[in-house]
Amino acid sequence: MEEKRSMISELIELAKVDGHVSDQEVGFIKQIGNMMGMQNADILALFKEPAPFNPPDPHFDRIVHFQQMVLLMNVDQDVDNSEISHLRYMGMKLGLNASAVNEVL
Repeated sequence: MEEKRSMISELIELAKVDGHVSDQEVGFIKQIGNMMGMQNADILALFKEPAPFNPPDPHFDRIVHFQQMVLLMNVDQDVDNSEISHLRYMGMKLGLNASAVNEVL
């Protein structure tokens, strides 16, 4: 469960990085959390008190998480340079190939 909380916290951090969290971003984060088996109240609590970083162990799961972050960045159709920079940082933090991350972005 801590891994799931961490993943949702990372999505929330990305949503906040541009200084504005849209309703679409909140809805997307809730949808991802719900698919992971989390309740909305638990997801919303992470906006106030984030979980510590705890990335998934399997490389495939880290790639999926990165893809979710890319989708979140685009959900409000307003991509900010701070979001792109944050995604580059998260790609490295997740241990993903830097050239693959740059190609996606």
